[in-house]
Amino acid sequence: MTKTISYDANGTAFRSFLAHSSDQSGPQKPPGVLVFPEWWGLNDFAKRKADQLADLGYVALAVDMYGDGKTTTRPEEARALSGQLYGKPLMAERAQLGLDQLLQSGLVDETRLAAIGFCFGGAISQALAYAGAPLKAIVAFHAGLIPAPAGVGEKVQAQFLVLHGGADPMVKREQVEAFLKSLDQEKLTYEFIIYSGAVHAFTNPDADKARAAGLDGVGYHAEVARRSWDRMQAFFRDIFGSSQG
Repeated sequence: MTKTISYDANGTAFRSFLAHSSDQSGPQKPPGVLVFPEWWGLNDFAKRKADQLADLGYVALAVDMYGDGKTTTRPEEARALSGQLYGKPLMAERAQLGLDQLLQSGLVDETRLAAIGFCFGGAISQALAYAGAPLKAIVAFHAGLIPAPAGVGEKVQAQFLVLHGGADPMVKREQVEAFLKSLDQEKLTYEFIIYSGAVHAFTNPDADKARAAGLDGVGYHAEVARRSWDRMQAFFRDIFGSSQG
């Protein structure tokens, strides 16, 4: 089952996308998973990921981060839209709005929450975890990497799974090293997996269209997309057990 969740905050209207199984007959409510989209906004790719999570038994909310369900296919517009949020408190604040809506749905086990994100969305999931949200896990696919701020170790509740393309030209080696050093310094629990040959946006079949349109450094990798999604599923099973409770 799917539906649009509409809500307002600070004069902006948001339209996020909720997906879940029609069968809610398990002994307990299923885990809830936030899906944070790439910098293109809440497009069909992000919604498909929410649908896929619902097929696995999770309740998933693909989050509108820009308001009014805004999406774009133009890199310059995506850069401007994401730039209004990236590295600013507003990024975690809007992510928290999505989490609030997921909890208010009444469909999820509030003790079993996670977030996944793609590219820009992977950075959003990190920011939400650093803000102390009650997440058990985050999964960041070909993500921008935000080093853990000093002192957040005591409030971060999530385990991190970061799935990175070894040939990603958009995330430099020194950025990776600084990110991992910060996680170690804050004593966070994480796995950082590198997939050789994969570039940025390796999970998205539309990445090849973006590259053809002039966005360098992106490309779909079907095998790595499958393997990284499988790794996410195993990670969630380790943390949550059965998605059906």
